[in-house]
Amino acid sequence: MLKTISVIGAGTMGNGIAHVFAQSGFAVTLVDVNVGQLEKALITIGKNFDRQIAKGLIKEEDKKNALANINTETDIAKGVSNANLIIEAATENTELKLKIFKQLDEAAPKDCILATNTSSISITKIAPVTKRAELVIGMHFMNPVPVMKLVEIINGYATKKEVTDSIVELTKKINKIPCVVNDYPGFVANRILMPMINEAIFSLHEGVAGVEEIDTIMKLGMAHPMGPLQLADFIGLDVCHSILKVLHDGFGNPKYAPCALLTNMVNAGFLGVKSGEGFYKYTTGNKDLVVSKYFN
Repeated sequence: MLKTISVIGAGTMGNGIAHVFAQSGFAVTLVDVNVGQLEKALITIGKNFDRQIAKGLIKEEDKKNALANINTETDIAKGVSNANLIIEAATENTELKLKIFKQLDEAAPKDCILATNTSSISITKIAPVTKRAELVIGMHFMNPVPVMKLVEIINGYATKKEVTDSIVELTKKINKIPCVVNDYPGFVANRILMPMINEAIFSLHEGVAGVEEIDTIMKLGMAHPMGPLQLADFIGLDVCHSILKVLHDGFGNPKYAPCALLTNMVNAGFLGVKSGEGFYKYTTGNKDLVVSKYFN
């Protein structure tokens, strides 16, 4: 039974994953080599619980109990020594993930399932660096994790059915909805989403319309809760660029090539919310992010 969870990486996705498991009563160890990142993650998790309290979704005692379920650790070997399930949520970088999975395979209990929160990198490519390819699987959570219901579960070529079944049941226990897919570039979510975002960027780059017009058309005309350009800012333009490169390399189809405007913005450090400016400029208000200026 999967009761003890280790999450590798205390960034936006990692702290969100730790949040939902802790809230559901699981013992969670949040692992990051950066002590400051762990401290920041705990503050973020606390603030996100406060938002849930303000909306009447949980009580103050629920927050207290959930935070008590989270431990932090800077040493990977110590952080995973008793885990039943490890979820890697590090930066979307293939070489980094391969390195981490080698470490996890050496340090984790032999029957421990190794999952990755990758949004596009092949599970089948990651699994062979371990001696337990049949226990390697993808768990692609959506951002923000405490809010979004979907978990895209990705089978690698060698993933055992029993592992998939156990992850599906676990996903339901944390009040998420599992969707099982197979391992091809971008899986399903980003194979469909990223070309749409890229096409929106091409529409801007070619002068078809401005940022506000493109996003308004998709929100009001297609019932999207957020326009594709603002969504790209929230995902991170560097992340969008990396996923498009995975799709382009994986399929060899030029339709997946990142727009030159996206490439230039990433090279210039305009990454969206994380850098304060992308297709929009962002400032921090008293509580929430404020869009202050459109890209021009």
